[in-house]
Amino acid sequence: MKFGIFYEHQLPRPWDDGAELKLFQDALSQVELADRLGIDHAWEVEHHFLEEYSHSSAPEVFLAAASQRTKNIRLGHGIVLMPPGYNAPARIAERIATLDLVSNGRVEWGTGESASRAELEGYGVDPAQRRAMWRETVEQVANMMAMDPYPGFKGEFFSMPTRNVVPKPVQKPHPPIWVACSNRDTIHLAAQLGIGALTFAFVDPKEAKHWVDDYYTTFKRECVPIGHTVNPNVAMVTSFSLHPDHDEAVRRGMDGFRFFQFALGHHYAFGEHQPGRTNIWNKYVAVRDRLGTEMMGGGAGGIGTPEEQRAHLREFAEAGVDQTVFIQQGGKNRHEDICESLELFASEVMPEFKEHEQERLRKKDEELAPYVEAAFKRKQWLKPLTDAEITPYAAYGMTVAEVDLSTLGESERQRAMAMRRMREIANSAR
Repeated sequence: MKFGIFYEHQLPRPWDDGAELKLFQDALSQVELADRLGIDHAWEVEHHFLEEYSHSSAPEVFLAAASQRTKNIRLGHGIVLMPPGYNAPARIAERIATLDLVSNGRVEWGTGESASRAELEGYGVDPAQRRAMWRETVEQVANMMAMDPYPGFKGEFFSMPTRNVVPKPVQKPHPPIWVACSNRDTIHLAAQLGIGALTFAFVDPKEAKHWVDDYYTTFKRECVPIGHTVNPNVAMVTSFSLHPDHDEAVRRGMDGFRFFQFALGHHYAFGEHQPGRTNIWNKYVAVRDRLGTEMMGGGAGGIGTPEEQRAHLREFAEAGVDQTVFIQQGGKNRHEDICESLELFASEVMPEFKEHEQERLRKKDEELAPYVEAAFKRKQWLKPLTDAEITPYAAYGMTVAEVDLSTLGESERQRAMAMRRMREIANSAR
């Protein structure tokens, strides 16, 4: 099994001067430490306007910074919001490819549609259309990264003419695609489309096995890849706080994990939010003593001693989970405690699960190979253009009326004359 760390960039109030600066710098240091320790992935969300719960509105910037402080850890968008109201599809392709280049081919392309009122209404995205938007744009962004040129597209939610979207990513044809999943219906969809399932529901190992079995059964029977390659993987999140003393691990990590879920519920389920004024931390503190652990599902199993976490992770591994992702930065969890937990995990827990990982992956690839071949036979590909079908377009300067040079200043006149001369030379070479 592989392991990842996960960032919402939570910042409960009150917000002191320098608090956001420390939050981001601490997170970069944690990713750097995780890379040195051999942890496989660092995942970063994209959220907008979700005060206290997530201050991660520009994940591409954070991941680019992390890429320059690390060497091996995979850098995951967990996720990019795909509806065009959030991000123009071609801009997503350009950013993913550029991040892949500056990280030397370490990008994981997680995708999603968003579900909070703050974000959907803030960007004018129709909630009823977000799934259809996601599906249309994921397929086309994959085409943009893989095709030279991209033939163009006229869709329901966006259109663009033939263009060669550059740069192209290091990973060919494009980085691995994932989708955020919160229920078994989305797990099923991920398998049908041949992409990884980033499951953000806190499930216990018994339920995890049902999700994993459903994913791989569906993948084998029904997969029609949405991209140009497949990424059959299931990742599941859990809490994270380790210490040799169980009670100390709970003291350090449980409060942050409870706030994580409370703030999530505030923005997505039960809260009423006044932008810039609502104090979610105070609301949480007022009811904290009445919150049990039942709201955490199976997610609390990552808090405890190394032996307790080993037992928790063994159950996930036996259920067939490909990657466990740790939510360590929640609430007011301390940077120093997070780093100590990561170091303890790497020294006392992780080696057991790394020992046979390459053999597990080899067997998995062999088992899935015939199903992957069958899946691509079912795919309908976007037809590439022949050279004759690629319509050239003229620069604006070749289509507008000639400028009266006498109306220009000296420097402008010199530039205009130079441009005319350059055009004459270029035209003579055709």
